[in-house]
Amino acid sequence: MRKEVRSWPYSFPQSSDFLKSNQRGSVIGRLSVKDQYLKVGNGPARFAHVGLAAPGDVGSWEFQTKVCYQFWTQANERGIFFIKAVLPGIYNLYSWVLGVMGNYMYESSVTVTPVGVGTNIKLPRLVFKPPRDGLTLWEISIPDRSAVEFYVPPNETKYNN
Repeated sequence: MRKEVRSWPYSFPQSSDFLKSNQRGSVIGRLSVKDQYLKVGNGPARFAHVGLAAPGDVGSWEFQTKVCYQFWTQANERGIFFIKAVLPGIYNLYSWVLGVMGNYMYESSVTVTPVGVGTNIKLPRLVFKPPRDGLTLWEISIPDRSAVEFYVPPNETKYNN
């Protein structure tokens, strides 16, 4: 599988609609979290999901199904991310971080050009300040976009429709 992923985008399609590697661009950056109410947990946005999608509002990427392509990656333990093989265009950079409430959006648009024209687009250091009105007093679940910590009882046939 890794070999397959490394070979993308493929070079064999002959359609002019499919851009080759040298006709695509890439974006590199580093994201960190700064929450004024946390004593522990500030620092690199470890394993954050970072993506490029059509310009919009914070979180609008979740509803963009027919607007344009989206290009996503996961940051490493130091918050460094590399989005490769991006079609040329103007995008917003969005992110969400495991264990941190809210969505991040870089305030400037990102213009991606083919690799042949320029090198990797290096963004300045990005800082995600989660939206808060004060200290968290009580929280249901972990903000990780899953329900893994909730108990789901075994399937009882007497409750089936």
